[in-house]
Amino acid sequence: MLEKTRQTHGEARARPDHSPLTIRRVDAIPVALPLKAPMKMANALITAAHNIVVRIEAADGTVGWGEAASAPTMTGDTLGGLVAAVRDHLGPALVGQDAWRRPELVKALRHALLGNPGAHSAVEIALLDLAGRAAGVPLIELVAKPRRSSVKPMWLLGNATSDQDIAEARAKQQQGFNFFKLKIGVKPIDTEIATALAVREALGAKTPLCADANCGLTLATARRYVEKTQGAKLMFVEQPLAHDDLAGLKTLTKGLRMPIGIDEGIHAISDIETSAKRGAGGVSLKLIKLGGITAALEAAKLCRRLDLSVNIAAKIAESSVASAAAMHLACAVPNVDWGVSLTHFYLADDIVKRPLALASGVVTPPDGPGLGVDVDEAAVARFRVQ
Repeated sequence: MLEKTRQTHGEARARPDHSPLTIRRVDAIPVALPLKAPMKMANALITAAHNIVVRIEAADGTVGWGEAASAPTMTGDTLGGLVAAVRDHLGPALVGQDAWRRPELVKALRHALLGNPGAHSAVEIALLDLAGRAAGVPLIELVAKPRRSSVKPMWLLGNATSDQDIAEARAKQQQGFNFFKLKIGVKPIDTEIATALAVREALGAKTPLCADANCGLTLATARRYVEKTQGAKLMFVEQPLAHDDLAGLKTLTKGLRMPIGIDEGIHAISDIETSAKRGAGGVSLKLIKLGGITAALEAAKLCRRLDLSVNIAAKIAESSVASAAAMHLACAVPNVDWGVSLTHFYLADDIVKRPLALASGVVTPPDGPGLGVDVDEAAVARFRVQ
């Protein structure tokens, strides 16, 4: 059982009264959410998203929700591991505790269970959602001062041909998307280069365009790609090399004009400074990698001090629960000059009653308390993995 400590001033301000918000139940629910279309990554073909949904219920009946995607090759979190972490370790430690003490609870949980960043993130999101709903305030007001009220999400392009990528990009522009990322590291490098140039020509010079290799390139192919795509004016190339190839990163970035972003190589705040020293121009911050919103906010502040660009991203694919959390984070961090990736758009079905929507080219955090989205428990039950 976690030791009780004094609540923080911030939590006290969020409370409508002095009564405790006692946690009486924590559920770890594994789900498989179908994608609209299969997605080919550098090392896998994804047809469904296997995520954990965390439900935390207080004694007064208030419920908070959190979510995290399994990511065996990124964080080491399998779906079974996520469930076990919450069911057997984090959940039991929270039952009977006062949710208003969230900052202290989060710190204590990290000592109770090392690693498992996805599980820690889902639990912290659920705690914040619970507290926000109980206090009647949006989640962002519990953690930071809002810096922006909306974001322009990017869309991922990863078709078999450049013509298909161009057709999809134009269709998405009609829907309001105007920031695109090319999925690379899955086809011959000359094909990837030709696709980047063709997509740039089709979209015009002003549309933001970047590329993500998911560790799928070698040093030689990465160098060839960045040299031959200069005409595409890519904003950045994300994680071209293996997550731990720091020597290769230093060699690749030496004298390079195109910024290199790091995603799979960031698992802790210390990794950000290490990558910056090897020449990285920016990083992708994911809640499941850093273990939650508190850590991600600290990471974003460090990026500002190091003059690094930032992309806020959810993993392919999370529902509007995790996307709402990413939205609150994106509206709170100092900068998001490399865009925001919200992945509920790739799902055929969501688990909330009103999924986050794109309107006039932007996504705005919901107005309601906590995350601002209402979970459809019937949908959760329908997609639950037995």
